[in-house]
Amino acid sequence: MIGRLFDTGRRRQFDGVFRFWLFAASAVFAAGVVYANIFALPDALLIGILFVCGIYSLLFLAVGASRHSPAMPSAFDWILSAASVACGIYFFMIRGYLANHITLLNPLGADQLFFGALLLGLTLEATRRTTGPGLTIVVLIFLAYNLYGHVLPPPFGHGYIDFGSFIDTLMYTTDGVFGVPIQVAASYVFLFVMFGALLSKAGGADFMFQIAAALTGKSPGGPAKIAVVSSGMYGMISGSPTSDVATTGAVTIPIMKRLGYSARFAGAVEVAASTGGSAMPPVMGSAAFILAEYTGIDYRDVVIAALIPALLYYLAVYLQVHFRAVRQGLRGIDQADPILETLKSGWVFVLPLAVIVWALLVGYTPTYVAVYATVALVIASFFTKRTRMTPRDVMEGLGETTLRMLPVAGACAAAGLVIGGLTMTGLAMKASNIVMLVAGSGTLPLLLFGAAIAILLGMGMPTPSAYILGAVLVGPAFVAADIPVLPANMFLLYYAVLSALTPPIAVAAFAAAAIADEDALKIAVTSVKLAAFGFLVPFFFVWNEALLWQGPGLNIALAALGGVVAVVILALALESEMPNWLRLICFVASGAAMAPYLELSVPIIVGAGVLGIIWWRKGTLPLVRTPREIAVRSDS
Repeated sequence: MIGRLFDTGRRRQFDGVFRFWLFAASAVFAAGVVYANIFALPDALLIGILFVCGIYSLLFLAVGASRHSPAMPSAFDWILSAASVACGIYFFMIRGYLANHITLLNPLGADQLFFGALLLGLTLEATRRTTGPGLTIVVLIFLAYNLYGHVLPPPFGHGYIDFGSFIDTLMYTTDGVFGVPIQVAASYVFLFVMFGALLSKAGGADFMFQIAAALTGKSPGGPAKIAVVSSGMYGMISGSPTSDVATTGAVTIPIMKRLGYSARFAGAVEVAASTGGSAMPPVMGSAAFILAEYTGIDYRDVVIAALIPALLYYLAVYLQVHFRAVRQGLRGIDQADPILETLKSGWVFVLPLAVIVWALLVGYTPTYVAVYATVALVIASFFTKRTRMTPRDVMEGLGETTLRMLPVAGACAAAGLVIGGLTMTGLAMKASNIVMLVAGSGTLPLLLFGAAIAILLGMGMPTPSAYILGAVLVGPAFVAADIPVLPANMFLLYYAVLSALTPPIAVAAFAAAAIADEDALKIAVTSVKLAAFGFLVPFFFVWNEALLWQGPGLNIALAALGGVVAVVILALALESEMPNWLRLICFVASGAAMAPYLELSVPIIVGAGVLGIIWWRKGTLPLVRTPREIAVRSDS
């Protein structure tokens, strides 16, 4: 039993009648979620209850108890599924009581304690199956602290919490499992995942790959650039590094290896590009919706704020790929369709993406942005025979939506448990005080400490959960240090995202390792180098909010321009041949270019540019080099 705690489940691959039944049930569930979001508009607690219990009933059938579970659900899986349905029915029957219930003042009855505890156990098992031991153990530690923290000495202890109050807060209010994370998962996230699933069903992923190939395929290092561009485009919708690696990496990694890239670098390019998708608007790995809901900042403002750092991140990865390709004389692919030809055959996919941009600019809520984009996608798909979706395609897309949401639901429900526990015990404020005590009064030590916590949390749990816990534990310390709310939360989000490629866990690197046939740790180390700008930019947008599209237009333009200069210099320093003293100057100049102080940044950038031009003129700094020059240098 203890050994199972350290295991994780595996999504079963069904066929035949059971696959049809599961997809049909998942599609019906998805349709119900869409209806509830658009028309029914029930209270937050009720929609959370129906969403959690409904998705659990499918989760225990679709995801095995371990990696070695049989292909078909066991009797125990069916029991857990039935228990989830029973909890949903019970909570729905007492919805009137829930509406008038005053937490902690109206003691729970025996039946309420039983079903509350049962749903708590189901949540822990769902979390373990879908996200693994990391998040599950974190939740168990916090739950144990809630129940037994009163025996600890000050300042770590808290007042006594009886089991009834514990279940009441976590399972019968919106402060626990049915809190903000699961409410966001049941609305915005679900609808955008549905859009992504239907887009893939219509062939949108292939279109994005073809666009990337048409734009970059024939240039030096074309396959790697295709990986960067296509993963960025696909990541805007999917928001999952591992699924992005599996989708685009299955094509790009073998091509990169075939045209001269090492397996290590090929895998790292895909990992760095796919990980950035979780910070690329509009979906941002679903964490953008949680950030907006948690902070009260409009979702449109979050998306706009994330745009400049995300584009700079992808430019940094792209330029490193380019400079390495030039240095090693790596060619592009031989054939790629012209961009106009690609758009002519796949223009229908541009329409729903344009609808997303339009709806955001007009100011629609995320719910309607996703719904309008999905409707536009389905309608547009009928304009060409190749993309036309049949009713069966739509139903399969809805079913796939529910199955893609299984790990998200488990992670968000677990995060709600932790947040509820922190609220009950006051641990969040204590943790914030401890962070400020350890980090001291300086902003830089506080940011370094916050980055480390976000990365450590992200190593054991999905990005949304890591961000939520980081925001709860470290966010108050940031606010107390006078860091504005938006930069503070974007800072924590970025490091939660980058944990997907940070050794030693680096879940995205393990996904790439299986395709590249290379050691996952080696891929992770190289991907950290490619993502170097991503580790630096959060510090700069905390110090210069113009990078988050805040402030006067001139400041924003100068910040974006400085970011481009910094990215170019950093990519040159990381991938070009130069003496170490010049490389060090480039690193300093890259940082100076991002600084909000022109009197400091301009002289350093100009000086570094002059030195770089001198060295380039001497022929040792290869911004562009022909294959013939590569051969001459390799022979000498």
